[in-house]
Amino acid sequence: MNNIQYFETIKCEDNEIFNLNYHNKRVANTIAKNFDLSEYIYPINEKLLRCKVIYNKDEIIDINYFEYKKRKISSFKIIYNNKIEYSKKYLNRESLNNLFEQRDNCDEIMIFKNNLLTDTSIANIAIYFENSWITPKTPLLYGTTRQRYIEQGFLKQQDITLEMLKKANKIALLNAMIDFDILEDYSFSL
Repeated sequence: MNNIQYFETIKCEDNEIFNLNYHNKRVANTIAKNFDLSEYIYPINEKLLRCKVIYNKDEIIDINYFEYKKRKISSFKIIYNNKIEYSKKYLNRESLNNLFEQRDNCDEIMIFKNNLLTDTSIANIAIYFENSWITPKTPLLYGTTRQRYIEQGFLKQQDITLEMLKKANKIALLNAMIDFDILEDYSFSL
């Protein structure tokens, strides 16, 4: 159990580190220990970087920087799985990767657990439904960007069914790198 590794993905650009307090909180919630990530993160250039911090319950293990290029996502395969569990940002993403492999010709997956929308393989999700943005009440992972928008009052938490998803006129993907990325031109298949 002691060798379980976790990671944080942190956006860096122009030597700025984004939303660090939310990442610090998630690390603390994950391992019940406080690390101030600002003591470890030093962007290597001014480009848009994805900083990947790998840690376990005792220490920061590794920090890497990657130039970030956003993936184009417009088609989703709906995957049902009632056993998937990803409540912490585990370095081992095998269970998510296995679901992602089932995407057929789609760009990404939408994961339904117990008949409710949870997340995609790389991001939290929100839908524009009945004139407001809502996000699943029980996502697989409580993301930092999701949390920020909930605290700002912009996002409401609600159970989301397939019928609600079908009635939504736009959706958004949320993660540390893309922030709140609204998609109006998208499709999904069962």
